[in-house]
Amino acid sequence: MASAATPDMQHLTAAGRRLEYYWTAPHDGDSPALVFLHEGLGSAGLWRDFPAQLTAETGLPALVYSRYGYGGSDVLAGPRNVDYMHVEAQEALPVIRDALDLDDVILVGHSDGASIALIHAAQHPVRGLILEAPHLFVEDESIAGIEDAKAAYETTDLSDRIARRHTDGEATFRGWNDIWLSPAFRDWNIEEYLPAITCPTLVIQGVDDEYGTEAQPATIGRESSGPVDAVMVPDCGHAPHRDATEGVLDVMADFANALTDETSDEEDAEEV
Repeated sequence: MASAATPDMQHLTAAGRRLEYYWTAPHDGDSPALVFLHEGLGSAGLWRDFPAQLTAETGLPALVYSRYGYGGSDVLAGPRNVDYMHVEAQEALPVIRDALDLDDVILVGHSDGASIALIHAAQHPVRGLILEAPHLFVEDESIAGIEDAKAAYETTDLSDRIARRHTDGEATFRGWNDIWLSPAFRDWNIEEYLPAITCPTLVIQGVDDEYGTEAQPATIGRESSGPVDAVMVPDCGHAPHRDATEGVLDVMADFANALTDETSDEEDAEEV
């Protein structure tokens, strides 16, 4: 039997790409579910057991998948374009939701995954958003952090560690790193989508995030149409769920439970 560390991967095709995925618990298609959207160098497996922990705290099954070019999904066939996150949000994720009966979802996105969640939520119904270290626009800190990642990839064992987590680690790293360092990407901006987002949103960001600043959650709070809670985590970098697991798990679980408790109360009232 697969464990949380080595989940039982299944596969589906979305936007012409074969993607790996797994569930943390059975999903019946009628109840709410969590959908995990990983970071720019992440994968389904790199969440480790965090999705299973959040399922245990909320009772909500979680879909965890690797996007095109990551993990055991189809290998990236060429350079990424500036709109690669839009493609994931507008073309791949809707197909995945339809294929797996994901009508009622809370999206849990990290970094690139958080940006994808925002774009998707502006055009498709979601119950709520949990966003870790989202990118709305490119900051100088973002570029500096990605330049540092490039140097580490070329001079340390980072390349070996990435290779262990992806079918083609070189293609995965270059696909992410090259587009972010491209001059064309400096104008990338998704603020235009925020007014269309009406669902409750939780934003979690590390105070010491090496890829972005407090300007990102502040912009979401100012420009989104729905309620926004922002949590800045001290002594924490770009991955709060890894750097401050216990506290972040509690905050996410409280947020998700509040969203699902509201639905339970409404259903009880209708029965009366």
